[in-house]
Parts: sequence; C-alpha cells; structure tokens
Amino acid sequence: MMKEMLNYFKNVQMKTNTIIHGDSIEMLKTLPEKSINMCMTSPPYWALRDYGDGNSQVLGGRKDCEHDFRIIENKNPNDRGGNSQFDDKGIGAFMGEEVTTKPNLSGFCNKCNAWKGQLGLEPTFDLYIKHLCDIFDEVKKVLRDNGTCWVNLGDNYIGGGGGNYGSGISSKQGDSHETNMKNRPEFIKANKIQSKSLTMIPFRFAIEMVNRGWILRNTIIWHKPSCMPSSVKDRFTVDFEYLFFFSKKKKYYFEQQLDKTITKDNTIRDRDTTKLNNTPGRTRMGGLNINDYDLKNKRTVWTINPKPFKEAHFAVYPEELCETPVKAGCPEGGIVLDPFFGSGTTGLVALKQNKKFIGIELNKKYIEIANKRLLPHLEQTKLTKNV
Repeated sequence: MMKEMLNYFKNVQMKTNTIIHGDSIEMLKTLPEKSINMCMTSPPYWALRDYGDGNSQVLGGRKDCEHDFRIIENKNPNDRGGNSQFDDKGIGAFMGEEVTTKPNLSGFCNKCNAWKGQLGLEPTFDLYIKHLCDIFDEVKKVLRDNGTCWVNLGDNYIGGGGGNYGSGISSKQGDSHETNMKNRPEFIKANKIQSKSLTMIPFRFAIEMVNRGWILRNTIIWHKPSCMPSSVKDRFTVDFEYLFFFSKKKKYYFEQQLDKTITKDNTIRDRDTTKLNNTPGRTRMGGLNINDYDLKNKRTVWTINPKPFKEAHFAVYPEELCETPVKAGCPEGGIVLDPFFGSGTTGLVALKQNKKFIGIELNKKYIEIANKRLLPHLEQTKLTKNV
C-alpha cells in the first residue's frame, strides 16, 4: 500500500518535456513505475569517448557500503591498436571524431567492488555490459507494461595490449596499488579474445537483456551510406550500426509502419515519356508506373545518412533514425524516455510528433546544448495548445 501511494505522488509530481540532470541509474529511480510509454536511446559506446571531468558515477556494489574507492589513472581500456568498429586506428563512429586516448580516473571500492568512473570506460566490456543492463533494469521498471525500448549500439575491435588494472600504477594519492582486477572473471573472459577481433558487444548486450527478461523483437540494421572512410586494408569498411527493439511484455503498443514500393506494370514498354506528358501525375519509364505504389510492412535495414552537428556533442544520431521508433512505439500525447539524452534528438523528434519526453543527462554542457535546441519547439508546443 505504501509503495502504491509513493508511486501515486511521483506520478502527480512528474514533469514532462524536461531534462533531469544526474546519472541515469539514480535518476530513473525517481520516476514513477509504469509511467513511460517507450524508451529510445543510444548509450555511450565502450572505449570510445571520454566525456570529461564531472561525468563519473558509481555503478554496482552495495548501496549501504561506505565506499573506499582506490582511484587510479587509467588508459582507455581499448587503447591498444584497435578502437571503434569503423577504423582500427582510432576513427570513431560519428563524423570523424577521434577515439579518446587520454587517461581517465576510475577505480574499485576496496569494500564492495563497486566501480567509480564513466560509463563506457570500464576496464572490460563485460563490466560495461553489466552496468548498461543494470540501467535498463531501471528503465524496465518505469516502462508501462505495454511499453517498448529501442537501443542504438555499435561494436568495436579488441586491440593488442592490456589496460592498467593490475599493473601497479600509482594512484592519484601517490601510492602504488595493484587491484585484483586480473582475478575477476570478466577480465579473464575478455582477455581470451584475440587481438583485432570484433568484441561483439551489441550481441552480448542483447543476449544479456533477454536473459534479464526483455523480449527482443527485432535487430534493425542502420545502414549509413556516407560512413567515414577507413584506412584499414585487411578487412571491409563497416557502414552500419545496430538498433535493438525490445518489448517489456508479449503484448505491447505498436503502430505498424509501412514503406512505399513502386508498382511494376509489365504491360508498359514505352520508354518515350514525352508521349505521356498529357497524362497528369503519371510518368512511365522502363516498365514502371513510378507514381503508383504498394505498401508493405517496414523492413529491418534502414538506410539513413549520419548528420553532422556543429555543437560540442559529436555522438548525435539523426532525427530520421528516431522517427520510426517514436511513431511505432508511442501514442500521441505519450511519453518518450531517453536516459542518455545528449543533445536532445529524441526529445526533438517526440515534440515534432506531438508527444512528450523526459531526458536524463549527466553532462551539464550537453543539457545546455539540448535546451537551446529544444526551446523553440517547446514554445511552439505551448502556442499550439493555447490556440
């Protein structure tokens, strides 16, 4: 009864069309259960980017522990000759950004093994996947029973060296400390993968999500024709990422999306289009009636070009990638959640479709960018309601 009352008051107080500052796992706990229609997001990729000071969070461990963190300076966990899936030499997933190579401060609690650092800069990808799925456990709680969750995630390659954990590197306090990282199962498992191999992080993530009770409905391929060129010569250039479509329950809200396909007309053989100019709206060419269409259920390979973003936040997925999931997964007036809000693309798409959003973002700089980007659309939404 007490839990139901608490959830009721959370619902009454919950604001929409807002960005919550804080780390995802803690801020999700402040939202009422079963209050969100859908989640659309792209979390930080593993070993790709350092978001700077002030973006660390505590993940795992015991909540009642009085943490004693041993913070040390660590290299990028994959700064070993292989980085993103797009270029073995450090070209990242978006618009030519460089994979971070500068050291970051992170470490484990000596008491409960909680980890303090930036999501995506864990020493192993197994630990990263655990932390990521812990966050989506909280997403699942706030989703309605008919809710869906859409996650964009890219892969990367294993390099040839090792990280700093267990190396005896000096800590920030100046003393030498060797963690027990090499004895951790996830460290041993990760280091069995051969150098230059794909980590298969997207699939490991999807499998762990299914193991935790999510229903994987589709694996969507985001094909990017204008991907960054690759300098590698011993494999093919990767021009796609993954978008996973999960549901919370077997029955869920879904508005079918249809694609137009050109109708073939085998009776048409005349390639002289000038003869058809007197027929408004119809042009025959090569056996096709190009203004006649059939509708078919949308397929799972989406060809969408990445779009550059002039502000500081590079990892911006294009609006077009969000449009279909938000159309399919959220009714008009419903709430779209993005726990890694970044520059606000998810919120922007939601507003354009007369839907509401809640964003969670740890980086204050990105909140400023998102607010600036969303303000004109929020004002327009208010004007529309008053008409």
